[in-house]
Amino acid sequence: MDKKLNPRITWFTEQARKKIVDEAKRLLSEIGVFVENDEALSLLDGAGAGVDRDKRRVRIGADLVDKALQTAPSKITIYDRNGESAMELAGDRIHFNPGSAALRIYDSKAGRARPAETADLVKFVRLTDALPGYSAQSTGLISSDVPQEVQDRYRLYIALRHSPKPVVTGTFRVDGFKVMHEMLADVAGDADKLREKPNAIFDCCPSPPLKWSDLTAQALIDCARTGVVAELISMPLTGATSPVTLAGAVTQHCAECLSGVVIHQLAAPGAPIIYGGSPACFDMRKGTTPMGAVETMMIDGAYAEIGKHLGLPVQAYMALSDSKVVDYQAGMETAMGAVIAALSGINNISGPGMLDFESCQSLEKLVLDNEICRMALRLAAGIELRDDPIVPLELMREGIERKSFLSLLHTMKWFRKEAYFPDDVIDRNALDEWHKQGSRDAASRASERVEKLLAAHTPEPLDEAVAAHLEELMTMEAKRFGMKELPKLS
Repeated sequence: MDKKLNPRITWFTEQARKKIVDEAKRLLSEIGVFVENDEALSLLDGAGAGVDRDKRRVRIGADLVDKALQTAPSKITIYDRNGESAMELAGDRIHFNPGSAALRIYDSKAGRARPAETADLVKFVRLTDALPGYSAQSTGLISSDVPQEVQDRYRLYIALRHSPKPVVTGTFRVDGFKVMHEMLADVAGDADKLREKPNAIFDCCPSPPLKWSDLTAQALIDCARTGVVAELISMPLTGATSPVTLAGAVTQHCAECLSGVVIHQLAAPGAPIIYGGSPACFDMRKGTTPMGAVETMMIDGAYAEIGKHLGLPVQAYMALSDSKVVDYQAGMETAMGAVIAALSGINNISGPGMLDFESCQSLEKLVLDNEICRMALRLAAGIELRDDPIVPLELMREGIERKSFLSLLHTMKWFRKEAYFPDDVIDRNALDEWHKQGSRDAASRASERVEKLLAAHTPEPLDEAVAAHLEELMTMEAKRFGMKELPKLS
């Protein structure tokens, strides 16, 4: 007897999946992609793609796509600072991490968002480290108190200093990758150990429709050659930068990701790469890109199914909200996204903590989203048939005789495995007890929980010699752009 069937969403028939992939390949072979990067153009030219260097337009044949898919790994393991497996990206295994690269942080005391500073980054990383629903951290905030030219590597520096969890990150400048790679290698031990046990994922974003900038193509190549895990973040916008139909957006997304897989695998066959994105269903009324729209979530789940069909680990920006505050809308959109992502079996789910179209992070929301993520993980685990028969007759007789199942050994054996019990930030009190505790709403409970976690949780310290070297590297980078010393770390 099968003991468990994990609940899952299916978006397409097998015939439809094949049609989407075939049409994506046709887009690449007949229309092609625009590639700004010279090294990528040379790799594609050398592999037999149709390269027009004057127009920087590259037509990629299906045979080249198929060859790249054959060498790209179907399973990727991400490790923490101690070399222990933290994320298995394969099959339907799911993991959550906070959304990345927000410009602002929501200040709950002031009731508004403001630019993030170093102290906010430190709190964000420490809080992420304390919350068990997140398998990885992310460089989720951009610090406004350092030069813009070093913001990419500075946020990674803060992350590596304050948490042993692996990190989802990315670079804003072509010259940023080298320093960021050196930091990651220092933490891993050296460059060879980093290649063997990668501790980071780098987002690499094509520009819709069908374009690779000099920066993002170079990031793909740099990741491939160093063994750092690359994550494709294709961002079609329905009716604006892609066809308006959801299936059309999924097909364009597939073409953009396949072109990235080809460039990446030409640079280093067998290097790890993730099929992902951050698309949106464009709101024609408001001119915005709602990540909380159900159609956006549908595109995410659907393209993940295509990625799995191609044999690649998959990612999506989900479990986030377009609300500007931590309110009903924030919870509704985040929970819907987390559930759809979990039931779609998306391996790497980025987004918790985020507000306002991926531009703002909230510590309070990060705490509440931790509970959403853990509930989604419980949902994805499904219902297991613990006993055979499912209800033993002797169990029912004993329960009926005692008029309660509470004290039975069977209950003691299984109740913690059957149910997820959330943190007190989720209210399950009776009404009288809720009033006794101040009649507080979820946002105020989360604000108190943030303070308690930050006061009580001490992340595992980074080796002093490694920390000193990271600080030296970061200080040198800051001085290059006119900053004499780094902000003090509390």
